[in-house]
Amino acid sequence: MPEARAREYFKANAAVILSGVVSLIIVDILQLIIPRVTKHAIDDLTYLSIGGRKLLYYALLILGIAAVIAVFRYIWRRCLIGTSRRIEKDLRDRLFAHVQTLDAPYFDRTSTGDIMARATNDINNIRMATGFGLVALTDALFLGTAAIGFMAYINVRLTAYSLIPMPLIVLLTKILSRRMHRKYQHVQAAFADMTEIARERFSGIRVIKAFDRQRTEINSFSEVSRAYIRENLSLTRITGTFFPLMIFFSNACTAIVLYLGGHQTITAVITPGDFVAFISYLALLTWPMMALGWVINLIQRGRASFDRINQVLTAEPAVTESDDPGPLPALSQDIVWDRVCFSYRAEAPPSLADINLNLPAGGTLCLLGPPGSGKTTLARLMVRRYDPGSGEIRIDGRDIKTISIGDLRRLIGLMPQEPFLFSATIKENITFDEAVADDDPRLAAACEQAGLTETVRTFPRGFETITGEKGVILSGGQKQRVALARTFYHRSPVVILDDPVSQVDPETAGRILDSLTAATAGRTLIFISHRVSLARYADRIIVLQNGRETESGTHEALLQNNGYYAGVWQLQEIEEE
Repeated sequence: MPEARAREYFKANAAVILSGVVSLIIVDILQLIIPRVTKHAIDDLTYLSIGGRKLLYYALLILGIAAVIAVFRYIWRRCLIGTSRRIEKDLRDRLFAHVQTLDAPYFDRTSTGDIMARATNDINNIRMATGFGLVALTDALFLGTAAIGFMAYINVRLTAYSLIPMPLIVLLTKILSRRMHRKYQHVQAAFADMTEIARERFSGIRVIKAFDRQRTEINSFSEVSRAYIRENLSLTRITGTFFPLMIFFSNACTAIVLYLGGHQTITAVITPGDFVAFISYLALLTWPMMALGWVINLIQRGRASFDRINQVLTAEPAVTESDDPGPLPALSQDIVWDRVCFSYRAEAPPSLADINLNLPAGGTLCLLGPPGSGKTTLARLMVRRYDPGSGEIRIDGRDIKTISIGDLRRLIGLMPQEPFLFSATIKENITFDEAVADDDPRLAAACEQAGLTETVRTFPRGFETITGEKGVILSGGQKQRVALARTFYHRSPVVILDDPVSQVDPETAGRILDSLTAATAGRTLIFISHRVSLARYADRIIVLQNGRETESGTHEALLQNNGYYAGVWQLQEIEEE
């Protein structure tokens, strides 16, 4: 996805933004008229040439101008601030959509807290830069220039003296703006770290309490929070210098005008009305001078945030769609692993090395081995969470890289080793569709096959029970059975079950395993497990150790080999007895 740029959003909303800018300029013009009205009123009062009727006229004129200002101020706020909100929404949607396209390697190296910080704090900074930043920039340019023009109309010499501090403001802005940009990037990175720590600790609050780690974690978070404060204080040393100096130069201008303008009023070079009007225009000029500092602040913050958002938007997944993906295979032939090798990192030892397997359509394969032997990695390669470093995985003779990723994942149903549940109902977690009826036969069959039916009946709301964050109200075994029912419900031609009964009691596990034959009839089935009791359901058993195939055959054949499989079988038999 191409990187996001402010100009593309401004171009897409050009008509609305133009209306807002025109309304803002009208407001600025009307603000410039009020000091002229005040000038005439004061001059008339000074020369005692005004009556009550004319004073009322001046008062009503200022009141009318204020009413028109209010109308156009509403319009520019609706147009400009409203547009910044639309930009915020579009950018957040764009970021979320692109994150969905990124693959497992990206999330291996990027924390959830970092992505959350970009989707919240960074996008808010961009909204401020494109909304109030545009307002401040317009005021700084138009209102500032116009105010200087009106001041020069009153007295050029006095205007020249009052603007002496201006070059210093420009120089200060140039020096500090680059430093602000770098500091904002550091602040945002520190905020991302703090967000990730908070997210992780809140998710693991039960473990923290179980091991009485509250004080330790409070101290740990406090240290990260202090690091965030240090970055902000480092930034504040720059912005804290910038803004007071802007105010100082503004007040210096006022002091110059008070002294020289007062002299000119006394000597009748300008009238008292001109002097008051000049002070009013100088006051109007104060905001553009401050706005110049604020807009620099907003733009630098927005630029830093745009850079961080674009780091995500320009990230390309390592697992990519084929340029011309073919139709979904009929799955009438074998699934073949041909010399497949894979490593999670270039410097790490291979997780899989030279894997050669052949699974007939409709067959059942059981993968066994100790933890870290590569069983789960093999399943991830099947659904293209990762791509092999070398070798091919073929379905019906076609490399899976030539199949649409969406089609491939509809073809293969994967139940992961650690089931994830959304904070939704049990039914939605199984079907991903809240419109499915609770008595739907397909839903009932999937729950029966997963041994979940009795569990659902124990809840007062049945399938409408909210599972909570990550399924918090369910036990580990219940979550595993929900995930298993989800796999059965969607009826994929190929089913991969990664340790499907590791968290259920032996009696429930036996019932689930007995129902697998009916649940997967006619489908290609791959078991991944530490339990050799699953092996009796498989046509073929593969033992993996250190990423390599060390044994292969049927249950009976492997028992006769007296290898790893036979040893584990004997140990588990003793455990069960």
